[in-house]
Amino acid sequence: MVRDLVVAFAILAFSAGTALAQPKIEKGPIKPTSAADPKAMFTTYCAVCHGAEGKGNGPAASALAKVPADLTKINARNGGKFPDVRIRRYIEGLDEVAAHGTRDMPMWGGLFNSLNRDTTQLRIAALADYLKSLQQ
Repeated sequence: MVRDLVVAFAILAFSAGTALAQPKIEKGPIKPTSAADPKAMFTTYCAVCHGAEGKGNGPAASALAKVPADLTKINARNGGKFPDVRIRRYIEGLDEVAAHGTRDMPMWGGLFNSLNRDTTQLRIAALADYLKSLQQ
């Protein structure tokens, strides 16, 4: 009886520890950053999934249904040209990438509006320009 209780407790403790170790993707109010600092915006808003260098290996990547895109290869996936307008529309949440299935990426346009509507387009353009600078 005591052995059964110890085994049951060990299983419960292991299960709880495993659940706690799973990365969690937060949804809700976002932390304000300067619209004039695209690297800080990327680090704050994007790196958790895409990784600090944009390679799709952020700490929350394993919690997503699909592996986040390697953002350093956007040019390579588009014939050597950066699709600026399409990237901006995707960041804003106006377009989806069909290959991704469900959209795990937040629709940043609405979230940026919650910070300051006057800087939303500036933020989106700055992030797109930052992604352009990451191309390899």
